[in-house]
Amino acid sequence: MKKGMAWLAACMLILVLAACGNANNSKSQASETEVAASEQLVIKASNYEFDQPEYRIKKGVPVKIVYENVNGNHGLLVPELNLQLDTQKNSKVITPDKAGEFEMSCSVFCGSGHSSMISKIIVEE
Repeated sequence: MKKGMAWLAACMLILVLAACGNANNSKSQASETEVAASEQLVIKASNYEFDQPEYRIKKGVPVKIVYENVNGNHGLLVPELNLQLDTQKNSKVITPDKAGEFEMSCSVFCGSGHSSMISKIIVEE
């Protein structure tokens, strides 16, 4: 009886892990593509600021976003573009499918100025 319960528990665990392993968010505003990027955007971060108050990219154009950590420990997060980069994952190719202004913030708590570390990405038509 105990072996049967252990076997059942192991099978249930395998099913749960298999179901959780391949989530796909089809509602994202930007998608990662296998197509080579036609443009590149470098975003640099230092203590409590990004190197520019805003960055501009084009709707429908694949762009490789490259993150450079100049000083301190930072990251960047733009939820609407499904974009999160840091020192571990420092680049991603996205193709924005919606024009607009999207707030970019630091994704790694970096000290007293963390909450004011904000910039924006503007996706133009």
